[in-house]
Order: sequence, then C-alpha cells, then structure tokens
Amino acid sequence: MRNWWMGAAALLMAALPATSRAQEWPSRPVRLIVPFPAGGSTDICARIIGDALSRSLGQQVFIENKSGANGTTGIEAAAASAPDGYTFLVAIDVTSNPHVYKMNVDVLNDLAPVMQLSSQPMVLAAHPSLGVKSIAELVALAKQQPGMGFATGSGFGSTQAMVGLWFAQIAGIKLEQIPYRGGGQAISDLVAGNVKLGSLGSSPLIPYYKTGGLLLLAQSTQMRSPSLPDVPTFEEVGIHGLVLDQWVGVFAPAKTPPEITTRLAAEIGKALADPAVRERLQKSGQDPATRTSEQFRQYVREEFDKFGRLVKDLHIQVN
Repeated sequence: MRNWWMGAAALLMAALPATSRAQEWPSRPVRLIVPFPAGGSTDICARIIGDALSRSLGQQVFIENKSGANGTTGIEAAAASAPDGYTFLVAIDVTSNPHVYKMNVDVLNDLAPVMQLSSQPMVLAAHPSLGVKSIAELVALAKQQPGMGFATGSGFGSTQAMVGLWFAQIAGIKLEQIPYRGGGQAISDLVAGNVKLGSLGSSPLIPYYKTGGLLLLAQSTQMRSPSLPDVPTFEEVGIHGLVLDQWVGVFAPAKTPPEITTRLAAEIGKALADPAVRERLQKSGQDPATRTSEQFRQYVREEFDKFGRLVKDLHIQVN
C-alpha cells in the first residue's frame, strides 16, 4: 500500500504544471557545494549569494565545502546529486579541470549552467621581502633565479596556475607552481612570507594589498577591475595576450527540472541587481556578473574550448 501511495504521489507531482512545481520549490533547505575550503574567493562569493537567496527563497541556503583534486571532488559530488533542486554547485575551474584531470563526469552533459555570479581578475602577488615592485623587476629576478615558486589556491591546471605559467611563457622565464588545497591556505603562507609569490584570485588579497602586506604586480583582465584601479593589467606591463578572468558560476545536476533552474536563475538575477549584494561583492574584489542565463550557457562552452587550447599551448600535463 505504501508503494502504491508513493507511486501515486509521484504521478501527481509529474502532472502538476511546471509553474506550480516551481512555486512549491523550495520546501526545505538548499545546499550549495563549494569545491574548495572556506576563505577563498569562490567561498566568499557563494556565501554572499547564499545569504541573499535564503531571504528571497524563504529557506536556508547553506554552504558545504567539499574540497579535493582542484575542485574535482566537489564538482563530481554535485553532478552525482539528486536532480531535485536541493543541491547546486558554486565553482570555478569547471571548464578547465576536464582538460587536466581524469573526471568521472562529463561537465558539459552532467551539469547544467544556471547563472554566473561574478568575475574577478587573477593577480600576481608578491611578498615585500621578495624585493620586487613591478613585473619588470620580477622578470629580471626570475632570470637570475630560474624555477622560482608561485603559490596557487588550487591545483595543477587551474586558472590560477594557467595565469602564472602563461606569464612565464610570454616573459621567457621559468616558474614552478606550488599548489595549495584552497585560497585561504595559500594566502596565509604568502602573507607570512613562507612563499614569496602567488597567482591568486584577487578578492581575498585586497585587504593585505591595502595595508601593504602584499604587492599586486599585475591583474589578468582586459581592463583594470574597479576594485583594483591602481594595479596594471598584464597587457599594460608588456605581457601581451594574457587575458583571463576567474569567474564563479552556479551549476545544477543535469536533469534538474528546468522550471526550478529558471526560477533559481531569476532569483540570482534579483540578488545581483540588489545594491547591497553588489556592494558586498565589490568590496570583496569581485565584479557582479551581467550575463543572462542563456549567455552564461554559451560562455561555458566557449570557455571549455579555450581552456582546451591553453592546456596544450602551455604544455600542462594531464593527470
């Protein structure tokens, strides 16, 4: 009898109009998987948007940090989650990881892009004790000390790694990546001077930059970010062609009902238009996204192709 009632309930739910199901969702807390530890730029962005969604959806939206393998662990966990509208992924490197790591998911088919949240430049940051104040001085020092290490808050083949390696290739120097499990750990070591150079997302570094604890030598976007108006782009300092954003986006398990992902995208759009949310993102060094949901889906495919080319051009080893 219990099975009969469960089957009847499932049929009844399927028969409900899409708008009705979307209005009923969510009826319990919603989980956002962040595939990195707390303290990095992805985590910061997820918590800002999660707070706004908790208010607009009327249910708690909570963050689960599930790190490992440059985010692959969390990405795979999200893709394998029930497509019921109660688990989503907030991540970077979704389009770069498949070109570097052996993954158990097909990100283009097992995940559905919902909405971009933000973008930010990646920056080349130096501890003052390194003794360089510009890209030109860093290049000169690196030629004297080939194999200098640079910290990243993510693993091999990440966008942060690509910026450091791409810079080195164009500048004609040799740098070695020092990968950390998350941005918070990498930043702690960089601020302490345990590592002298880092290629990292800009948002968590801004407080240290403002107090002089770190120097930001260049940023990776086409134009200077409003949050870093005094930091030159790589293009401006002669590293021509190096343009790469670090963006944060929301993804759903592929078979999540479209009426739910459409509503979530709409709620995220409202949050990104809220002056208070925009201010929090901008103060954290992230620029609120302006792409529509459809534009984001197209952008994800374009980024997937671009990172495939970069992995080959930079001779990044596939794991």
